[in-house]
Amino acid sequence: MIDAAQRLRLPLLVPSLFAAALLVAGCDRGSTGGPAQGPGGGAAPPPMPVTVLEMQPRKVPIVLEAVARTEGSREVEVRARVTGILEKQLFREGEPIKAGAPMYRIERAPFEIALSQARAALAEAQSRAERAQLEATRLEKLLADRAISQREYDDARSSRQQTQASLLAAQARVREAELNLSYTTVDAPIAGIAGRALRSEGSLVAPGSDSSLLTTLTRTDPIWVRFSLSEAENAQLRGIDERAARVNLVLPDGRDYERSGRLNFTGSTVDPKLGTVQLRAEFGNPSLQLLPGQYVKARVEIGQREAFVVPQSAVQQTDRGRFVWVVDGSNQVAPRPVETGGWVGRDWVVGKGLQAGDRVAIDNLIRLRPGATVQPKAPADAQGAPGAQGGPGAQGGPGAQGGPGAQGGQGGQGAARAPAPAAGDAR
Repeated sequence: MIDAAQRLRLPLLVPSLFAAALLVAGCDRGSTGGPAQGPGGGAAPPPMPVTVLEMQPRKVPIVLEAVARTEGSREVEVRARVTGILEKQLFREGEPIKAGAPMYRIERAPFEIALSQARAALAEAQSRAERAQLEATRLEKLLADRAISQREYDDARSSRQQTQASLLAAQARVREAELNLSYTTVDAPIAGIAGRALRSEGSLVAPGSDSSLLTTLTRTDPIWVRFSLSEAENAQLRGIDERAARVNLVLPDGRDYERSGRLNFTGSTVDPKLGTVQLRAEFGNPSLQLLPGQYVKARVEIGQREAFVVPQSAVQQTDRGRFVWVVDGSNQVAPRPVETGGWVGRDWVVGKGLQAGDRVAIDNLIRLRPGATVQPKAPADAQGAPGAQGGPGAQGGPGAQGGPGAQGGQGGQGAARAPAPAAGDAR
């Protein structure tokens, strides 16, 4: 009976023992350095490929930057110079106008009447002056013959002078009436862009009051740009020929303005509140790309100096300042604090912190750690290869910041922090 029960259990025990033997063997292989290796149990990872730039000084422009504002090279208020009803507007708002072109017409009838009256008074004055002249000439002959007294002649001469003065006054009144009549047509004093009409047709306008302002004219070609520099920056500018300084503009959308300008005014005093000096530059503006009142960035180039230039992506920022990763002779990286100046295109100008021959890493920066060993690559050798700028592994590509291989991506820091395959994976 017992032998029969054992014979029934034997087929069930054999597979169980075989499975246990396989499990023990797998554990032994994992613990003795078999194919699956745990964290820290394998060989050291290969050096990370990093593109480096060897620093050499180069000539870069010395640029003074300031926030600037554009203004018309001439800005004129168009005002009425006589009192009357505004009959007609002869221009379109916001369009170019030539100098001398008519802009408004004020009622003419009252001024035509005034001119006719002035001319009549002039004719009367001329008649009186001629009569006084004839009388004085006749009495002068009689005085020579002693036919009249000296007093009578003196009265005639005085009357002649009075009529001559009245004639001049009448001529002036005619000229004034003609001038007032001409003011009924309001002409553009300069060539420029017309502003918004401030008085509509049918309005009563009068000189010397707010109603006299009809519109404005602004000359925008050339256009002026006004900005300020600190005392120290102005001292650098005064150390050179100001006429040789070139001024460039950066538009509000970040693009460079296509034309260069020149300084046409430099202030001779320092603002006591701000400690700045006013400057103004002039730019050609034939396409009206610049409009008065715009805020732009002015860049004044005053010369050149030697400095190091590194890509923008190579300069990192911390709460202690900016730094770059420098690769030493043993291919180990270390952070190097730097002092940056202006820009050359999209590259930083580094004034302090670098020396000629230093190798600066320009990609895979987020994966670098102080003392880490890297495999340096020249930019020419790394073009189009993983880790080069613009290729996979550079900033913006796989393995860089923000792409697969960045933090949480494949091949980047997120993958580097993941544990190596464990023994359990072999199971």
